[in-house]
Amino acid sequence: MAMELKSKDEIRSIRKAGQILAACHKAIAKRIAPGVTTLELDRFAERFLLERGAVPAQKGYKGYPYAICASVNEVVCHGFPDMVPLSQGDIVTIDLVAEVNGWKADSAWTYAIGTPTRDTARLLRVAKLALSRGIAEAVPGKRLGDIGHAIQQCAEQSGYKVITSFVGHGIGRLLHEPEQPQASEGRAGRGERLREGMVITIEPIVTIGDASVYIGMDGWTARTLDGSLSAQFEHTVAITETGPVVLTR
Repeated sequence: MAMELKSKDEIRSIRKAGQILAACHKAIAKRIAPGVTTLELDRFAERFLLERGAVPAQKGYKGYPYAICASVNEVVCHGFPDMVPLSQGDIVTIDLVAEVNGWKADSAWTYAIGTPTRDTARLLRVAKLALSRGIAEAVPGKRLGDIGHAIQQCAEQSGYKVITSFVGHGIGRLLHEPEQPQASEGRAGRGERLREGMVITIEPIVTIGDASVYIGMDGWTARTLDGSLSAQFEHTVAITETGPVVLTR
């Protein structure tokens, strides 16, 4: 099933949600510090979105109970916010989806708590660079596998691995349009051809250790099997005739 193509007006609608989402991330970045809990951040993010006319679209999606995902240290993604205070040296990925007038935008960012160690700072730099490399491939005529290939090359050249259990997806009125193996294969020239009007998420998850993961008893929280740190950076991106346009910036 091919991804739905969006008109320029529809892409502008997604961008409205994306701009509110970007502002929320900037506000979260100012609040994150040792001693803050992820449940506090969840409540703050939900209030922030609602006050600006957006809906936290993750809340209630397939029964997910929170406005954000908060994934600390070895938690890969879909972590539940809780009352455990964040500590100096932790990293936390905050993933959230904003919806405005039925249109959705999705973005995740990994934040260091306090001053990161040298190794942690390097992981964050490489994961962020992998996102940039993936976005650069999001042009008409390329294929989804080209995005994954660029991401994997970036991570592996730095000695890291990409967690391929979770991949990008089309987004618009639906939170998840047909799932696509952007990162799971990472084979250049393979996968659906990119076309003007597609809107996708690009969301590499990079880990220091092994890429194997397991899902916790809550049915959501994914952790690295070996307990190694992972970082994720995600943007919602429109494929346009002039190149990729980041809608969550």
